[in-house]
Amino acid sequence: MTAGQGTLAGGYTRQDGSVEFYGRVQALLPTRGVVLDFGAGRGWWREDDCEYRRRLNDLRGVARFVVGVDVDPAVAGNTGIDAAMLVDPDVRLPLRSASVDVTVADWVFEHLDRPDHFAAEMERVIRPGGWLCARTPNRWGYVGVGARLIPNGWHTRLLSRLQPSRQAKDVFPTTYRVNTRSRIGELFRPSSWEDAVYMFNPDPGYTGRSRSAATVLAGWQRIAPPPLATNIFVFLRRL
Repeated sequence: MTAGQGTLAGGYTRQDGSVEFYGRVQALLPTRGVVLDFGAGRGWWREDDCEYRRRLNDLRGVARFVVGVDVDPAVAGNTGIDAAMLVDPDVRLPLRSASVDVTVADWVFEHLDRPDHFAAEMERVIRPGGWLCARTPNRWGYVGVGARLIPNGWHTRLLSRLQPSRQAKDVFPTTYRVNTRSRIGELFRPSSWEDAVYMFNPDPGYTGRSRSAATVLAGWQRIAPPPLATNIFVFLRRL
């Protein structure tokens, strides 16, 4: 199946990670609920050429209020949220306890410098019955291994070749301090969270325009055991 055939019906493939992730997020959104977009950034998803993915990413269609927080001042220009907050990663979030129905942290876990602080804040601000939803590379998947082997200072230049459509302003230093199934279980304890985390292999990324590289990585993903899957999809319900 060619790439054109794979995206003909709807503009996305069978293994589209964004469709898989945000489809489940949308299923968890309570009508008129409050959503925290943690690491909202500038709202790069609005530039997606697939209309269906843009609709899935836009959580305002169901939620009563979407607040976006980020350490990057670019969050102030994000038109995909209702309110923007520039935050310090080392201090308490400016949100009331048990005030959030769903937190979405898309491509955020790999950047967390203090995961213990993040986990404590999520336990504080998400109401009982609410959800933490996160998508992140698996530390032991090919993306996670490659990112850890290559110094952060080289990431922008390398990604300009491996992901030509990605802008330099969307590249941030990675730490990979919470990117394993076991570490997530340690941070989000069974006494406080119901675990619905799973591994997922999306369409191969970081292949530039090389079809042969995409074919090789797709073959690897088919035979790799679950602990070596490319992504971790984190769904945790607050007890």
